[in-house]
Amino acid sequence: MIFERIESKGLAHYSYLIGDGTEAAVIDPRRDCDVYKKAAQDAGLAVKIVLETHRNEDYIIGSSELAAQTGAEIWHADSQLDYAHGQPVQDGQTWRVGGLELRAIHTPGHTEGHMSYLLHDPDGSPWIIFTGDCLFAGDVGRVDLLGMDRAEEMAGRLYDSLFDKILTLGDGVIVCPAHGAGSVCGSAISERTWTTIGIERQKNPQLQHTAKTDFVSSVAKELERPPYFREMERLNIQGAAPLGNRRSPSPLQAKEFSKRAMDAVVIDTRMELGFSAAHVGGALSIWLGGLASFAGWFLPYDKPVLLVNELEDPEEPFKRLLRLGFDRVDGYLAGGLLSWHMAGLESHSIPTNTVQELCRLLDARKNPFILDVRSAAELESSGRIQDAVHIHVTTLPEHVDQVPQDRPVYIFCGSGLRSMIAASLLTQKGWTNTHVVLGGLAGWHSVSCPLE
Repeated sequence: MIFERIESKGLAHYSYLIGDGTEAAVIDPRRDCDVYKKAAQDAGLAVKIVLETHRNEDYIIGSSELAAQTGAEIWHADSQLDYAHGQPVQDGQTWRVGGLELRAIHTPGHTEGHMSYLLHDPDGSPWIIFTGDCLFAGDVGRVDLLGMDRAEEMAGRLYDSLFDKILTLGDGVIVCPAHGAGSVCGSAISERTWTTIGIERQKNPQLQHTAKTDFVSSVAKELERPPYFREMERLNIQGAAPLGNRRSPSPLQAKEFSKRAMDAVVIDTRMELGFSAAHVGGALSIWLGGLASFAGWFLPYDKPVLLVNELEDPEEPFKRLLRLGFDRVDGYLAGGLLSWHMAGLESHSIPTNTVQELCRLLDARKNPFILDVRSAAELESSGRIQDAVHIHVTTLPEHVDQVPQDRPVYIFCGSGLRSMIAASLLTQKGWTNTHVVLGGLAGWHSVSCPLE
């Protein structure tokens, strides 16, 4: 038997390959799907079945891509939607994978037709439950995607799915969700790498609300919804363009890159200190680890994208953008900023300050403008900076009018990474006096501006 969890970095997306005998099944594959085919082939298996737990919002499902390469059957959940691919799953439907059996369990709440898949061991006992976006380690699926006017209804349905169907399977059953910590599909997913029904029953805060009214009150909340979700929903119904023989982005010499950048979006995936020191004018700073989380907030689908990075594998950012449907990644800067400068081209910089330096400015009554781009949850848990203006980084484009241009702006987050995104956004729009504050609240010692 083979069992593998494949994690897509940045998205915190989990997909699964299970196989026995000569057959394999894949659950919720990603778009760049060679990893499943290779793992199955290495184990002497053929992928026969692809199962989807729900219509995904945060990445392009790879079902059609994988089926085109393997001939596998596709079974999709949310059968009320007009899919262009596969066949609809029915509650209680079963599949054989060698000597193993998979059974579909209708678990609505996150979406109307959400399906979980229960894997039985060779003796026929419940063994592993693939819960999609129904149940996570430390959290449950969001219920606001159909609109807040239906959130309480969907929370009630999620309660029934969890307490009447999943939790009754037994504490020893392993839980395999579609996402881990950092995903936008849950607000408080735990760092627990692996979990079971018993662990979640004991430790998951939402499962402590055993009364349905309490559960609904806790879960029926509106969470941030990145604008690219709509495009993912559309493509996962209608089908994304097949990857086929899509070429990797081309390495571009500096002057060619500069020419093309005039009509493209330039994304610099280096860390914040490298971007601060020197970057291509007009570039947006999104470090590699944050690409999946933030690209969908700021990148358009109708313009080509060029990349700046200094990675051993320059194609990694390309792969991460493909998973979000950004297919027009045309090239990357060959040789990085070194080649840019050697070609005699001008670069730009953004000054940085430590948190201690900012505190000294405040205590010296220099009255700097502080822009705090942390989330509301971070403000509540870690404390607010007195007199700072709070604009979450994802909403900054709609609220730039709240940021002055006639005085220095000191941008604060929990590290400096999101602050650099904000600084690069403001710079694109004409701000010339932005400063990124490095570090988080651990070094905050201002007397005149205490934490609230």
